[in-house]
Amino acid sequence: MTTEQEEQQPGATAQTEEAESVGGVDPKSGLKRSAEATSEPASAAASDPHEGFDAAQAQATEQDPAELTMLLEDARARADDAHNQILRVRAEMENMARRQAKELENAHKFALDSFVKELLQVRDSLELGQAAADAPDADVSKLREGTELTLKLLRDVMAKFGVERIDPEGEPFNPDYHQAMAMQPRSDVPPNTVVNVVQSGYLLNGRLMRPALVMVSQAA
Repeated sequence: MTTEQEEQQPGATAQTEEAESVGGVDPKSGLKRSAEATSEPASAAASDPHEGFDAAQAQATEQDPAELTMLLEDARARADDAHNQILRVRAEMENMARRQAKELENAHKFALDSFVKELLQVRDSLELGQAAADAPDADVSKLREGTELTLKLLRDVMAKFGVERIDPEGEPFNPDYHQAMAMQPRSDVPPNTVVNVVQSGYLLNGRLMRPALVMVSQAA
């Protein structure tokens, strides 16, 4: 081998390696690579990111019509069931409202049922007293006694149902329960004292039904 040939050998070797690399030959293994294998990374990098979604959409579009029909019928059945449940709940609420309205109406209508039953015996007693007073031989003392018994019976009925009498004579004037009719100069009692009850007042379970009409003292 001449000196000139030895100088050209390194350059030729480099060109050969470059050609093998470009031509698809692996310089290490000596095997030739196909053009498809060398282009795979580039193809993967350039692939569409929506490719998977488009494929799934296409698959859904191509789904069996019979299966779609079955799904649609199932959805309709569920919707009908929900609608029927709403109608049943609405009907139950309307029935409940009607029952409550009827119960309230009956409560208002028959709220005094027990009270009226108790008053009937008071009326019977008054009618007996009236008949006794109309008799030719009426005894005033017996009539007075009958009247007192009837009044007691009425008081008992009223107390049974929470009716309380207001009789404030000798008490300090209270505008919440008393209504002053007039002022009287008095030196024997403190000012603003109830000295006379013209008409009694009444409470029903603590609620004022009628104030007591009273005369009130003032400084003489």
